[in-house]
Amino acid sequence: MSRAGLQVGNSPFSQEQVELLNRLLPTLTPEQMNWLDGYMAGVRAAGTAGAPASAQPLGLPVVANDAAPAGTCGCGTGVCGLPVGAATAVLPAAQAADLPEVTVLFGSQTGNAERLAKQLTQRLRDRSFAVNISCMSEYKPTNLKKAKCVFVVVSTHGNGEPPDKAKTLHEFVLGKRAPKLEGVPFSVLALGDITYERFCQTGKDFDRRLEELGGQRLFDRTDCDVDYEESAAAWMDGVLGALEGRLGGASGPSSGAGLGSGLSLPVLGGGVAAVLTASERTLSAPAYSAAAAVATAPSYTRNRPYYAEVLENLDLNGRGSDKETRYLKLAIEGSGLTFEPGDSLGICPQNHPDLVDELIREMRWNADEPVPVGKEERPLREALAGHYEITVLTRPLLEQAADFSHDGLPNLVRSPAEQLRAYIEGRDLLDLVRDYSLTGAPAREFVGRLRKLPGRLYSISSSQRANPDEVDVTIAAVRYQAHQRDRFGTCSIHCAERVAVGDRVPIYVHSNPNFRLPSDPDAPIIMIGAGTGVAPFRAFVEDREETGAQGKSWLFFGDRRFRTDFLYQTEWQRWIKQGVLTRMDVAFSRDTGRKVYVQHRMMEQSREFFSWLEEGAYVYVCGSEEKLAPDVHATLTGIVEREGGLRRDEAEAYVADLQREGRYQRDVY
Repeated sequence: MSRAGLQVGNSPFSQEQVELLNRLLPTLTPEQMNWLDGYMAGVRAAGTAGAPASAQPLGLPVVANDAAPAGTCGCGTGVCGLPVGAATAVLPAAQAADLPEVTVLFGSQTGNAERLAKQLTQRLRDRSFAVNISCMSEYKPTNLKKAKCVFVVVSTHGNGEPPDKAKTLHEFVLGKRAPKLEGVPFSVLALGDITYERFCQTGKDFDRRLEELGGQRLFDRTDCDVDYEESAAAWMDGVLGALEGRLGGASGPSSGAGLGSGLSLPVLGGGVAAVLTASERTLSAPAYSAAAAVATAPSYTRNRPYYAEVLENLDLNGRGSDKETRYLKLAIEGSGLTFEPGDSLGICPQNHPDLVDELIREMRWNADEPVPVGKEERPLREALAGHYEITVLTRPLLEQAADFSHDGLPNLVRSPAEQLRAYIEGRDLLDLVRDYSLTGAPAREFVGRLRKLPGRLYSISSSQRANPDEVDVTIAAVRYQAHQRDRFGTCSIHCAERVAVGDRVPIYVHSNPNFRLPSDPDAPIIMIGAGTGVAPFRAFVEDREETGAQGKSWLFFGDRRFRTDFLYQTEWQRWIKQGVLTRMDVAFSRDTGRKVYVQHRMMEQSREFFSWLEEGAYVYVCGSEEKLAPDVHATLTGIVEREGGLRRDEAEAYVADLQREGRYQRDVY
């Protein structure tokens, strides 16, 4: 996540201040950011204490906590950052009594739901609400019966599955043990990918079940596609407006009470406290502080990417391979972009020019006609090339396109799910246009109904500590045939065929706090990946080499052929020789008569594998969600069952505990 990238236009600072901050912020450690946040809070509080009453924020009385011992904060939570004697805002009891404690629960696979939950938490605290925020995996399900107001932010993983860290609570809420929630206000923000049939299913499950349990929907559920920022912001606005309306305007910047106009510290006294769980403190207090908002917000996003120069673009596969895996090295010096091992790099792709041109010809459009792109207008060809999704069909798109068709498309939209799914699979917009006679539909009206072209995420395969001015990614080029036409992976083929050394590629960092190396450098790690799933583990080992971590490391890697598909072979061998990588087991499925995969190698080493688990090893899995992930999960459970002498249900509970403890992490796609 980038800490820099400030500009005069997006901040209240002068050009000189911006330059100084952009040089300083990327160099700060989390501990330094935490200290600086507390220091600035203290400066503000000290200034407020000496100000006249008319100048004090929020119109609230300010008192000093004289009981705080030397060297400690005044609130007792250890997270407010206030020095001794610093002033603390106190709500009058009459106002505080109107503010219910809010519970914010998030279930996140790649970090998006977590970030949005933190944003909501900050906005609530800015309005003086006491907030208990918790990852679903760390929340005690039975505490739900005590909740006064519940907001759920949850993603859907794969085709309708809850993310790993939401599974336990999801099962509890949908089960018979879930408590009654009569009259408890709630709202759900659901994240997903509309290309999946069961779009946002986990969020829909929580929304339906909370209502069935007697909860009162405070604000309608919002379902977000991969381009979620605007929808999520609108949901937060709606939730806050509904909550403040329910309280009769007792809170928020617009209320007569004057609450929330600038409050960023935990609210103390008057019967209201900002509740922080132990897990929150682990997440670091600056994440909840307005003072650190600029420093922790990403400077570059899908909508405002950084254009990085391509330093290398190589094919990692040997001659004769039936695969093509690209290695891209990009320059980020001076960008302010920062990342950790386990994060992903977002690349803003371009649709294949042949597909764009064929679509324009088929529709008989003018390539230069201006069409809307957000709040601007761009030539049609440019819009289709870089701004709109044209390679994937979805039910909502077919429903929209049916307005332009008189040749059976409305009937397809109304057909059973299986029939619709069979048509969508492997087809794109050009197929739809040809199959249902959409030629001649007005370009401006038609294009305005297309989905925004999402960025593609690739696991970062380098350590910034080892190479601070560069970032590497590993990309499998996707080519295949379907329905008598050649098909191409949008981003992978763009990078493989149309990106050269010296070109600039639009990128952004996608932080994934759920796929992280252990904080203890002595902890053992087991890494399991196939094909490009090995990418983040290259970053893991490179980072451990740079930091001198002493923990054991074990890599299971699989691909097709040893001779042509052993990605990063020389590096693994060097790390083995140097002792940076303790051991490595490989599986090349096409080199033997019987196909051998990584899960087979795991089972062959089951006794040693389980021994590592008992020593506290962390297990990481990266690769295909449909193939690798379920097979590895089943094998892991089988190893625990066999070597631990457990029943199947006990082995499943063991593995579930690993997930809850953060010792079993998956980055699957």
